[in-house]
Amino acid sequence: MQTIQASEAKTKFLSILDDVERGESMIITRHGKPIARIIPEAQVDQERMQRAVKSILEIRKRTKPVSIEEILSARNEGRM
Repeated sequence: MQTIQASEAKTKFLSILDDVERGESMIITRHGKPIARIIPEAQVDQERMQRAVKSILEIRKRTKPVSIEEILSARNEGRM
C-alpha cells in the first residue's frame, strides 16, 4: 500500500486512479496523518462481504438453532 501527501495526490489524481485500477491501494495523508484510503472496487466488495459474514456469525452465536420442521411450521402458520 502506497502513501502519498494530499497536495501531491491532488496533482497526480489521474495517475493514482490508474494505479488503483491496477490493484494498488493508496493512503492519502495530510501533515503526516492518514486521512483517506483509496482501494480497488473489488477489494471494497471483498471487505463488505467479510463484514457481512462476520455479522452473520455473531448473530448465529446469539440465537438457537432452528430445525427445518420449525421453519416449515412457521411458514404454514402464515398461510391461514
